[in-house]
Amino acid sequence: MKRILITGAAGSIGTYLRKTLRGKYVLRLCDVNAISSIADGEEFVAADVTDAPALAPLMEDVYGVVHLGGVPREDAWEPILDINIAGTYNVIEAARRQGVERFLFASSNHAMGFYPRSERIGTDVSVRPDSRYGVSKAFGEALGSLYADKYGMRVMCLRIGNVADEPVDRRRLSIWVSPRDLTQLIEIGLEHPDMRYEIVYGVSDNARSWWDNSNAARLGYVPVDRSEDYAEKVLAAAPTPSPDAIAEIVQGGDFAVIEKGGGAPQQRG
Repeated sequence: MKRILITGAAGSIGTYLRKTLRGKYVLRLCDVNAISSIADGEEFVAADVTDAPALAPLMEDVYGVVHLGGVPREDAWEPILDINIAGTYNVIEAARRQGVERFLFASSNHAMGFYPRSERIGTDVSVRPDSRYGVSKAFGEALGSLYADKYGMRVMCLRIGNVADEPVDRRRLSIWVSPRDLTQLIEIGLEHPDMRYEIVYGVSDNARSWWDNSNAARLGYVPVDRSEDYAEKVLAAAPTPSPDAIAEIVQGGDFAVIEKGGGAPQQRG
């Protein structure tokens, strides 16, 4: 059975993937926080992505890396730089040195967050980050492209919307991805025979989605869950937003208005 390394395994997405990937791979789990309950087929190693020398042993006998580790929200520049940017470099470089074949990067919708919700976008448009956090995800995508082209690593960048058992508000009706749909994308990234460098959106079959996920479909992704199944419940509970609020105009939501001055972002030609 192939061994994969999951960084940030103690986080919410890592916790989901431990359940859905268990029994399909040997799971080597890495986090700065301890994981108290280790199941059969799992190995835990405490490590910090900012500690480059500590990452080399993690890559031994590893087939693929699922890199989730990092600051999961907007923050000051220093932790974003140290953990999300330099840390991602440390992880992918350690993987390259050890000959790891596959690298899956947890990018984010916030790499594209200043696109308006009125514009349906695919994976062939320029990044438009809404935050320092979003910039770090755009960097990770560019770094993955470099390692695919220069070193022959097979890389998938997943622009994840919101992973949860069900969507809980209006915005998440557009960006929600169920754990089993995300797992399907992860498995495609780990196993697709013809993949070299790919960007896909981590999103379920959502009628309100702002994203063209045809690249994922080309790779064989067939989502099984739909946010619309929860729409009546969500809309009944959610307050009606102001249509002029910037957070309701752009895809990144609240991330886009943190520290922002001026009006709504301008349409780009």
